[in-house]
Amino acid sequence: MDRFFFTAGAIAAFIAVAFGAFGAHSLKNRLTPEMLNIFETGVRYQMYHALGLLAVAWASSRWPENNLNAAGWAFIVGIIIFSGSLYILSIFGIRWLGAITPIGGLAFLIGWAILVWSVGR
Repeated sequence: MDRFFFTAGAIAAFIAVAFGAFGAHSLKNRLTPEMLNIFETGVRYQMYHALGLLAVAWASSRWPENNLNAAGWAFIVGIIIFSGSLYILSIFGIRWLGAITPIGGLAFLIGWAILVWSVGR
C-alpha cells in the first residue's frame, strides 16, 4: 500500500498545483474575492494532505507492521469531500455543499490522529 499512497499523494499534489494555477489565472476575474478565497482554501488543504499521503507512504515503508492504511484512506476521503466541496461551491455556487465540507475536515483530523497513533506505538 505504500506505493499506492505515494502515487495518490503525488497525483493529489499535481492536481493541487494545476488547480492553483487555474484559480490564479482563469478564475481570478470570474469569481468574487470571497469565492476565490474558498477555492484557494480547497487547493491549500489538498496540497497539505497530498503531503500527508506521502508521509503515510513513507511511514508504511518504515514501519510495515503498523496499519497506516486507514490514515491514507482518511486523507483521500478528506481531499475528495473537503477540497472537492469547496471547488464546487466556489465555481458553481452550490451552497448546500458547504454543509458537508466539515465532514472532509473531520476525515483529515482522523487521518492525522491515526498517523500519530500508528507511528507512536
